Amino acid sequence: MDLYLLRRLPPLEAHVGKRLIRSPKLYLRDSGLVHALLHIPDLEALLAHPVVGASYEGFVVENLLRVLPEGGEAFFYRTRAGAEVDLVLSLPGGRMVAVEVKRSLAPKPSRGFLEAIGDLAPQAAYVVYPGKEAFPLGRGVWATPLKALMENVGRGA
Repeated sequence: MDLYLLRRLPPLEAHVGKRLIRSPKLYLRDSGLVHALLHIPDLEALLAHPVVGASYEGFVVENLLRVLPEGGEAFFYRTRAGAEVDLVLSLPGGRMVAVEVKRSLAPKPSRGFLEAIGDLAPQAAYVVYPGKEAFPLGRGVWATPLKALMENVGRGA
């Protein structure tokens, strides 16, 4: 019996001439279950807990994968040197989207994310954050709310 409690996100097998991390990332798929298991009673306690960033990342990943079009695939990318993309979406038609997750109202892409998008050359790169407006961050990267990115991904854009 499969309860679908864990999400196994495989690494992207990119041919970039760099040493890649090859073990999958694991997420507990239900952030509410994570909070209950950690005895986090409310939002205030969650915001003060060290798991808040990882919990938000798992929430974003699950929601984006829920709207991933038929034939789409999801991966993560990480090199041993520190280049990293939290979520790489391969959409039907060959379009690649790189997603970094930041639980900050003033998001900015990490150095590792910028290096990784240089390696992968995706058609779009986003930093998902808990704000309400999309805006450019430079170097082709956009800060975007989760809902807006879900709508784009759901359309295969």
